[in-house]
Amino acid sequence: MPELPEVEAVRLGVESLFAHRRIAMVHVFDERSVSRHNGGAEDFTRTLTGLELGEPDRRGKFLWLPLHGDLTTSAALLAHLGMSGQLLAHDLAADAPPLRHERVRLTFADTSSPQTLSFHDQRLFGSLAIDPLIDDPFAASSRAAKSRRQVPTQAGHIAPDPLEPAFDADDAARAIRSHRSAVKRVLLDQTVISGIGNIYADESLWAARVHPEQGADTLSQRRARSLVDAVVAVLHRAVAVGGTSFDDQYRHVNGESGYFAIELNAYGRQGQPCPRCGGPIRRVSFMNRSSHFCPRCQRRR
Repeated sequence: MPELPEVEAVRLGVESLFAHRRIAMVHVFDERSVSRHNGGAEDFTRTLTGLELGEPDRRGKFLWLPLHGDLTTSAALLAHLGMSGQLLAHDLAADAPPLRHERVRLTFADTSSPQTLSFHDQRLFGSLAIDPLIDDPFAASSRAAKSRRQVPTQAGHIAPDPLEPAFDADDAARAIRSHRSAVKRVLLDQTVISGIGNIYADESLWAARVHPEQGADTLSQRRARSLVDAVVAVLHRAVAVGGTSFDDQYRHVNGESGYFAIELNAYGRQGQPCPRCGGPIRRVSFMNRSSHFCPRCQRRR
């Protein structure tokens, strides 16, 4: 599943190619991909046609583009990539047959290249929707209370992510420590810190030398802050190399891959030597998925 670095790479690509362009035509090839849009496929198509895309924004795994034009309220085109969703640029005629796994196609009014932005989704867990924008519910409790940032209603429940200006590392450390669950479970809770999935949870815990099943409430504030700092560093590095691509289910908007997979220290490296101490990386079942860690240098305390 794409996590924060992958969604940020997509955001950057969409911004460079499609911001401030007007939509001339919309084709919904599979209505399941707009199931989170309240009005259904017909309303999605009718409302979006003729509007201009603003500069894309992101929180956690949610990506949205503010919409400008004949709208009665502030709204955005909201994308959640799910497990295999992709936003890809193509030069296609509006009436060209759908590509493999292409679910929605936006064709633009100008003649700039690329001519179309398509939503591809093999496993159909992702979605597009036109969603109203609301004032950020977390702004009142953050240092960015005066930023007047708006977020889509469907993303209003998730916490700020570690790459946002409003993110406060000390507050995040305290939020982690307020839970009695295993610390990895807390990292995956999008209402505590958003944007972290299985890959970057494992990598951050390895970097901070924290066992994934350590009780979050047993961490000192200093150790919890060290973990948050590791999260921020890992995410920044992953964004710098375009995220993690293991297969064709994650690609940048221009079709290129991310390269963080070659820098992984724990995730997917079961049985291989730990890059830090040389002990074997272990893989265990965790929440219907897997955890990867080094038993030698990530001791459970």
